[in-house]
Amino acid sequence: MRVLLVEDDPPVAAGVEAGLALSDFVVDIVTTLDDARGALAAIDYDAVVLDRRLPDGDGLTLLQQWRRAGVATPVLMLTARDAVASRVEGLQSGADDYLVKPFDLDELTARLQALLRRSAGQVDHFLRHGRLALDPVARIATLDGAPVVLVRRELMLLEALIRARGRILSADQLKDRLYSIDDEIESNALNVHIYQLRRKLGREAIETIRGVGYRLGALPVDGSHSGSTPS
Repeated sequence: MRVLLVEDDPPVAAGVEAGLALSDFVVDIVTTLDDARGALAAIDYDAVVLDRRLPDGDGLTLLQQWRRAGVATPVLMLTARDAVASRVEGLQSGADDYLVKPFDLDELTARLQALLRRSAGQVDHFLRHGRLALDPVARIATLDGAPVVLVRRELMLLEALIRARGRILSADQLKDRLYSIDDEIESNALNVHIYQLRRKLGREAIETIRGVGYRLGALPVDGSHSGSTPS
């Protein structure tokens, strides 16, 4: 999942990026409110981690603008202000969660994962689609209850497709879920990941909508999967 981190302290930003990467989050870092506006306008992020004290103003101001504009992206606020009144102000302004500095990276990761579950209406860790199940916390996928060995990008791609709930995602949207702004992407990288998922889950696992994008196939509960891949 792709996260926008709005934080101007380089050590904090680097630590958060490294910690979230361990749980396969793709993190883009910006340091100002203005850059955050531009980033969220350009990319469909799954969540935002927003510091309150930034060089060009209070992150709370940006959050309020987003909420007034109808932006529903989950936002976890970071702050050095530990007063109850400050936390209440952030939550009432539209923050979905609040974390006071200094914080533990494991807690930040867990809170983000909880935000994503709530936004998707999940009651547990598992994402499910027919015979497929994915635990995005443990990074484990199963098909018909049997474990499927997937590498990092394959897990990230599968998670993005399951979270789409049947919606078609374009190639660019899928790349946004898999790669950060700074990543160098080979031209055939996405096709390779899709090929590998089909090989491991069955060719029906991912449906190509020509000229539009991709979505998960039906994968009926009682079906049997084929390990072959279409040419």
